[in-house]
Amino acid sequence: MDQLQGETKSLSVLADELEERMVLELENLIPVKSALFLSGERDPRLGPLVKSRDPNNRGKKMLMGPDPRLPRMPERPALADFFRLRFAPTHLLQSARLARLNGLEEKIVLACLLHDIAVAGLVQGDQGYWGAQLIEPYVDEEVTWAVRVHQALRFYPDPDVGYEYPQAYIQNFGSDYRPDPHIRREYERARNHKWYMTARLITCNDLYSFDPNVRVDIDDFSDIIAKHFRQPEEGLGFDDSPSAHMWRTINMPTRML
Repeated sequence: MDQLQGETKSLSVLADELEERMVLELENLIPVKSALFLSGERDPRLGPLVKSRDPNNRGKKMLMGPDPRLPRMPERPALADFFRLRFAPTHLLQSARLARLNGLEEKIVLACLLHDIAVAGLVQGDQGYWGAQLIEPYVDEEVTWAVRVHQALRFYPDPDVGYEYPQAYIQNFGSDYRPDPHIRREYERARNHKWYMTARLITCNDLYSFDPNVRVDIDDFSDIIAKHFRQPEEGLGFDDSPSAHMWRTINMPTRML
């Protein structure tokens, strides 16, 4: 018992030291949020909050690098680093686990692992499109396409493969909810596409409730990532790809510019 109390105290001390370090690092720095991440709570026409005008911030510099309140990323971050240090990954990991247990091919397991990557670390709305853009330089076109259109397919049942409209959507959106016209158009285009089943299988393995007793680690998929996700040598966000800026934003979300 004494040993356990000592370990608990040690963890508490470490937490206090970490908080003190973060405060000191931010003492002369001003982190900011862009208008997008304040919109709704603040009228976006007002622009971002200009914290440098706050008298309490007089003499401070704007944050132009990593936020010390967040876990420090490696200089050359890989996909697994984002899963561990920036994402809320339980849904992605459990969906990929389910796909693998169902015996699906590795490319579809990877698509399930990445399908809601935007929700996990970037934005909620139009997450299929954001997620597809985020991963496009690093995966096969089929995976990108599937991640993009699963956003539309999830609203439309396919009894032939056992996919029904999720009860969670009825609970969350109401029984009278109807998808926007652009979602309907995306669904209609996807129905006859050669990769329809790849996207449809994402929805079939898309979990709407999670098992708190199931623990899945990103390392469980290291072999699939190594074979099917092109990790840039410079690190995600620093390889000048068309989506590098998105990875940098997830890495350093409160930098000024």
